[in-house]
Amino acid sequence: MAVVGARSNRHNIIAFPGMSAATSQQAILAATQTFYHPPITTQEIQPDRPIGYGAFGVVWSVTDPRDGRRVALKKMPNVFQNLVSSKRVYREIKMLCFFKHENVLSALDILQPHSIDFFQEIYVITELMQTDLHKIIVSPQPLTADHVKVFLYQILRGLKYLHSANILHRDIKPGNLLVNSNCVLKICDFGLARVVEPDEGAFMTQEVVTQYYRAPELLMGAAHYSAAVDIWSVGCIFAELLGRRILFQAQTPIQQLELITDLLGTPKEEDIRTACVGARTHMLRQRPKGNSMVALYSLSSQATHEAVHLLHRMLVFNPEKRISCADALTHPYMDEGRLRYHSCMCRCCPNTANGRQYVSDFEPSSPRPFDDCFERDLTSVHQVKDRLFQFIYDRYKGLYRMPLCINPHSAAFKSFTREFPQNSHIISLYK
Repeated sequence: MAVVGARSNRHNIIAFPGMSAATSQQAILAATQTFYHPPITTQEIQPDRPIGYGAFGVVWSVTDPRDGRRVALKKMPNVFQNLVSSKRVYREIKMLCFFKHENVLSALDILQPHSIDFFQEIYVITELMQTDLHKIIVSPQPLTADHVKVFLYQILRGLKYLHSANILHRDIKPGNLLVNSNCVLKICDFGLARVVEPDEGAFMTQEVVTQYYRAPELLMGAAHYSAAVDIWSVGCIFAELLGRRILFQAQTPIQQLELITDLLGTPKEEDIRTACVGARTHMLRQRPKGNSMVALYSLSSQATHEAVHLLHRMLVFNPEKRISCADALTHPYMDEGRLRYHSCMCRCCPNTANGRQYVSDFEPSSPRPFDDCFERDLTSVHQVKDRLFQFIYDRYKGLYRMPLCINPHSAAFKSFTREFPQNSHIISLYK
């Protein structure tokens, strides 16, 4: 899911060498001019409107009536159809409420259901972002080396936080990386996310990660895998930012693996020890291929030695030899991205009378791991429903912030049902 739309721009616009702040903003917004609207003022009233569609339902751009801020309202429909899907949604909700990081999308609020008897859908409010990295990559707008560096830095910064919380995202791709006009990036969509499995003998779901960004161990049927699957995805996105095209674009998983070996060469037997027997046998029977990683230099003029060296460390067949997020952030290629992000884009380094006050830790880890023990004793849909309903209500205990509820009689609801009668379940907010 990729949320796009307008939001109040309360940060400085990043300006890269040779570009004014206004020019840099215009370049980023060229990818999504139809989605962008000027920041809201007190004289403007923006109507609620749908801004994204998908299997999950509809995402709306709405106004929070408590403070007038534009936010994104995501609907999670049919939550309690079966135990697997209900536990997955419960986990995602808990994660969204757990996250506290600039480069990771989190839940600002959850609409309170009227009663548990009518509790079938969940509405989550998140920050409203203007576009996603996929739309920027496929647009005709130019992307400078500085854009690539600041985007990659934020991806790795957010992913380091997730991994330090023992969370695997398992679907890192450009469409799940939301971007604003000031180049601030947030990782989103945690529908496939899960906690790291410490038991290497435990079976993990293999049908994860969009195929173009899927690590070779997943393509080869590994029963257990690590956070390295996310790093592989980041490597593919890094190459895509440099070359403005998908690095490994195949029709089937087998063809996907062929494209990978065309670039990396045939792996050694020790590098595919986690693969299933059939995949390992197939790979070892193939005609040996040599390493062609030098081809990465031809991605673009921005594929410098430092950039290709970091790509080499990410696109490694053996997941145990793949670079980690923490180590990737220490690579020399990331220095400029770090400097630009913290000099004018981040919220963690405040401006003072004496200038910018830099924090001591530019890439903070999660203060504690995400605990998934809440789902271990869930054995029925009814049990999940009770727990989730109570969790939403407990969020407001001790808070002075007024909860939001459903208003099916709003003008926005009536307008939307006239235009999209098949989606008459979408609603707006009231105090």
